[in-house]
Amino acid sequence: MNATKKLFVSSTLGILLLGLGGCGSMTTQEKYTVGGAAIGGVAGSALGGGPVGTVGGAAVGGIIGHEVGKNK
Repeated sequence: MNATKKLFVSSTLGILLLGLGGCGSMTTQEKYTVGGAAIGGVAGSALGGGPVGTVGGAAVGGIIGHEVGKNK
């Protein structure tokens, strides 16, 4: 593995760990909202095939996750 690739992988892992650390104080409803937005964004990208599909899917997924999280 060359030096550039090692730096990229290390940086990505560091950012990921910092991001996950911020989720520790989230409520259950917030976790469901974020999870729904992530899943919706991936699904929207796959089905819509572009930035509009991704954003639309994330919005719909976030709303669904928010509503599901209310009942937990």
